[in-house]
Amino acid sequence: MATDPIVVAPDDLIEESLDVLHRKALTILKRIRDSAVDPETGQKKGPTFPISKAAALVGRTASAIREAERDGRLPERGRAANGHRIQYTLEELDHMREVFGTRPWREQTDVPAIISVCNFKGGVGKSTIALHLAQHFAIKGYRVLFIDCDSQASSTMMFGYRPDVDLGEDDTLYGHFHNPELLGLRKIIRKTHFHGLDLIPANLRLYNLEYEIAGYMARNQNMDIIDLIADAIDSVVEDYDIVIMDPPPALGMVSMAVLQAANSMVIPVPPSLVDFASTVSFIDMAKTTMKQLEQLAGRGRPAYNFIRLVGSRVDDSKSMHREILSMMRQVFGGSMASAVMVTSAEIDNASSRMKTVFELEKPVTSHEVYNRCMKHLNEVCQSIEVDVLRTWASKAGERI
Repeated sequence: MATDPIVVAPDDLIEESLDVLHRKALTILKRIRDSAVDPETGQKKGPTFPISKAAALVGRTASAIREAERDGRLPERGRAANGHRIQYTLEELDHMREVFGTRPWREQTDVPAIISVCNFKGGVGKSTIALHLAQHFAIKGYRVLFIDCDSQASSTMMFGYRPDVDLGEDDTLYGHFHNPELLGLRKIIRKTHFHGLDLIPANLRLYNLEYEIAGYMARNQNMDIIDLIADAIDSVVEDYDIVIMDPPPALGMVSMAVLQAANSMVIPVPPSLVDFASTVSFIDMAKTTMKQLEQLAGRGRPAYNFIRLVGSRVDDSKSMHREILSMMRQVFGGSMASAVMVTSAEIDNASSRMKTVFELEKPVTSHEVYNRCMKHLNEVCQSIEVDVLRTWASKAGERI
């Protein structure tokens, strides 16, 4: 007996295909995440440092550390199976700083640096700079809060999470938006594998905030909700020296809330005419939007302690990159950082392992490529650190 063929609607085929693709993609993400975490603890490991590097970071000599270990101010150091001294964790470095009196924390009278790393064009190295900058400050001994405000959650993933599997809507700023009194920001702050670096994660649910903030403003006929992130940060900021925010690559409602919350701005700019033009548009749109908020809602315009443009994804072997960088330095003058973030296989290889370059135990490519990449990363991060220290009266004139 003949049967009628089963007819599947095109929409069902699309939904089924997307479901299969999604499941397969999650499987790959799980494999990458599992390879990046400690199989015993299920957590990522923070970096460790030999005594020479530890001494430089703490601001003392290796001899001073050994002497402190001998006289009991610091715990005695064991040896690894290969006979070398066991390396030092970030937590141990912070204990050393406490013993030696070299902690770099700001004084209570110094205003915490709240830095937005922003550009409304994707692919400019925004999250790469934000992550390395946050880790740099943690390695140097500062208390750091990283807030992922981007629903794509690339930065959150680099902390070892599968954002839309491991995190719910109440784990992000989205949950805080709906239940600020019930949750409180402290309840969504997470410790990370980097001692001294805390995280407010993101996931795809955060995308809904774009519409919900706009809807709230329309219903209530006021723009106070744009202070959502600023008010949240105010409730915890005294626990930190530095706050790094990674907003979406678009000038939407969440990005506006980030710009309102920040007191400093870092803008990555790749040396291409398209990216330069896009950055000029971003600056103009941000300026115009801030002015409109000021005029329409009677709000004060946010005051930035510094605005720093950073050349990103730079290939200095290309003459066009060098020419455009030179042009940007002429246009932006002292607001343009002299250090640049280079394009490097080391960054790409680290990312594919769900790590930053600062987390690599050894070079993935070659020592030459790794050292060159580290040099540029450190120069960029140190230039921003200098900008921060200039805003703290207690650190005036201090060299890093």
